[in-house]
Amino acid sequence: MIIERKIAENIEKILDKEPKIILLYGPRQAGKTTLLNLILSKVNEQEVAFLNGDDLRTQEALSVANLDSLKKIIGSKKFLIIDEAQRISNIGLTLKLLFDSLGIKIIASGSSSFEIAGKVNEPLTGRATIFYLYPIALGEIMPNLPDLSLQNRLEDFLLFGMYPKVLTTEGSQDKQKYLDDLVNSYLYKDILSFASVRKPKKVIDLLSLLALQIGSEVSIAELASHLALSKQAVEKYLDILEKMFVIFNLRGFSRNLRKEIYKTSKYYFWDLGLRNVLIRNFNPLNLRNDKGAMLENFFLMEKIKQSNNTDKFANFYFWRTYDQKEIDFIEEKDDNLYAYEIKWGEKEVKPPKDWVANYPKSQFSVITSENLTSFFEEK
Repeated sequence: MIIERKIAENIEKILDKEPKIILLYGPRQAGKTTLLNLILSKVNEQEVAFLNGDDLRTQEALSVANLDSLKKIIGSKKFLIIDEAQRISNIGLTLKLLFDSLGIKIIASGSSSFEIAGKVNEPLTGRATIFYLYPIALGEIMPNLPDLSLQNRLEDFLLFGMYPKVLTTEGSQDKQKYLDDLVNSYLYKDILSFASVRKPKKVIDLLSLLALQIGSEVSIAELASHLALSKQAVEKYLDILEKMFVIFNLRGFSRNLRKEIYKTSKYYFWDLGLRNVLIRNFNPLNLRNDKGAMLENFFLMEKIKQSNNTDKFANFYFWRTYDQKEIDFIEEKDDNLYAYEIKWGEKEVKPPKDWVANYPKSQFSVITSENLTSFFEEK
């Protein structure tokens, strides 16, 4: 099954215009290399230089911004693709030099944001366009399942996630093995690559704690106590995990009410399959007490993917007051507010009076396991 990625068309439109640097960010195994190969298939292969940042020789060759040396590597190519470019030291300066001197089209992909090491922000100001490729979105898989309701696949999505490899793998045991390998090989390897991480096992332990707290506000002090780490170390590790596209930090929303809480955070996982393998739990949903939290996590991630893939910018928050009035998610889009309450079964839920009084023009929806997929169907 070939799943067409929504952002491919937007990338190709830019490449059809004047030379540009495109930065493609996203988690490991989200399909960046497959997307790059798809783009490659539509251009003259003789004009393309494809380099892999995981290769030691590539790292050595591109880490020094020497134009003569770089010209020998690129030759007369008009198109440069660098996969896993975050592995290359000084990659921002190298890309700037290549672009300014040779005027070629460049795509550089990375499984962790280059900003972690300050590698590209300054050098590429005004030269680069950033795209994000996340695990498969519901809107991307719909055309591939014309005869099978997404609702019938929801349990599978919640248990094993939306990585391309998972969606094309048959059998729960094979899916679990893939996810286990993802943690032990790619995730652990990426964590080890950061010199500031002195205790990589603690980072995995931190993830396991967060996996048990999705949907709940997180106390940094409590995490630090559990892990026998300083609060500063926990905050640093959380920041790295965010920029590796493993977790997402959802902040509190506040505009009008003095009693609104906005300084705390909730953490969600970009993919539930990764979350579930960390806690070693792939039990069916009817045996779980965390299915509501999983549905909450899934809906938020699909909302973010939808915003990214349709190029419609939105901000996401949760809302809570000091007297325990709360709403699971707030989406701020086009100067409008959309409030979502997530409930596993169908329940009669009304928005809190404080919310309605202070944000009377906002829209309120209750999301359940029965109607969730309808929010992502193409109209």
